Amino acid sequence: MGYSSSVYQSAANRLAERRLFAEKQADRRRAEIYQKLPRVKELEQQIASCGVEAARTVLRGGDVVAEMTKLKDKNLSLQSELRVLLNENGYGENATEPQYSCKKCGDTGYYESQGRTVMCACMKRELVACACEEVNRTAPLKLCTFESFDPDSYSLTPDPSTGIVPRRHMEKIYKYCMGYAQSFTPASGSILMKGATGLGKTHLSLAIANEVIRRGYGVIYASAPELLLKLEKEHFSREQSGDTFDALLSCDLLIIDDLGTEFKTAFSVSQIYNLFNSRVLQGKPVIISTNLTMPQLEKEYSNRFVSRINGAAQKLDFLGDDFRVRRK
Repeated sequence: MGYSSSVYQSAANRLAERRLFAEKQADRRRAEIYQKLPRVKELEQQIASCGVEAARTVLRGGDVVAEMTKLKDKNLSLQSELRVLLNENGYGENATEPQYSCKKCGDTGYYESQGRTVMCACMKRELVACACEEVNRTAPLKLCTFESFDPDSYSLTPDPSTGIVPRRHMEKIYKYCMGYAQSFTPASGSILMKGATGLGKTHLSLAIANEVIRRGYGVIYASAPELLLKLEKEHFSREQSGDTFDALLSCDLLIIDDLGTEFKTAFSVSQIYNLFNSRVLQGKPVIISTNLTMPQLEKEYSNRFVSRINGAAQKLDFLGDDFRVRRK
């Protein structure tokens, strides 16, 4: 998954806190049990010493098989006594051990399988949760879902110049975006959402982000001004870490909202092209929303940028009247 380093760190921190909590709980429970049942501590110490003695037996040589058999029988007997003692006093047989939330990885986020280190499902869930929160810090993710998008708010009056009925047209766009999100893979195609202000481009792009993140993929969502300002600061300042561009390239889905509203410089224009082109070359999707027409995009960002979009992105034209004005 293409999550940013901050998302990975946040997820790892959550699991570390969960693990630490389980271990502290176990320490308190163990102290209580040892005080109430001193024999439990003795048995655990004897069980541990069996392991040490087994290692010594191997090093000493001699009749290793016979000695190991004796140690195994002794160990099983001690474990049986410990289990009975704990159960008789109302404790589970693993009462002195940490009760991790995830039994598979012990709240570490990873486990060994066939000689390989594998990311656990619990770590994947935390990555999704942290990614949602990161997007939410800069975008109203919870407010922009497919459920809260209403195609019926668009007019049934045909556009006089095209004859297109906005509501019917937007119903098709809505269904396309929903299908895109529900079937998303990191190899999905790119999308260019274009149209006037207030026609739902941001809403549907965020709805896609919401669903794609829920399905476990890494999404970075940012407005063009915010994104380019950060890239510019990192490029020209020694104090910045400079890993934003790499994160934008590595995430599963990059969504750039409001392209054309940023302050344009030679640097910003080149960065937009480099981002889009690099991700296309890697087979990774980008969703761009803009108020600009194709001729305006060509004028502002160059012919080669528009040519790249024409060859790599599905163009969705948003039609109708500004829904913010209609609500008033």
